[in-house]
Amino acid sequence: MAKSKLRPCKDVDKEYDMLWLWCPGCDEYHAVKVNTPSGWGWNGSQEAPTITPSILVRGTKPISDEEAERILGGEHIEPVPTVCHSFVTDGKIQFLTDSTHALSGQTVDLPEVDM
Repeated sequence: MAKSKLRPCKDVDKEYDMLWLWCPGCDEYHAVKVNTPSGWGWNGSQEAPTITPSILVRGTKPISDEEAERILGGEHIEPVPTVCHSFVTDGKIQFLTDSTHALSGQTVDLPEVDM
């Protein structure tokens, strides 16, 4: 299987492409739309990609099995918000300091993904 730092795919029902990248800070894929007037820019490289502008992903921390049991028991568990904010430049991912994961403020190589 070929290796790349992005997994591009065409949305068959839309007029744009999606780029999937593995985020080592969140330990999951993030996706961005390209080839649209309001989408992200991409330099076309899968080996040393640059994506502009920054990528901002907001979510909540998944609940644990223990928390799920407590919720089923009637307890209220407050969701914990998460932020992943980064720039992808020349195949590296720079995590901005508003990111809530352990790689906040660091720059690391964008991991390769299976194609």
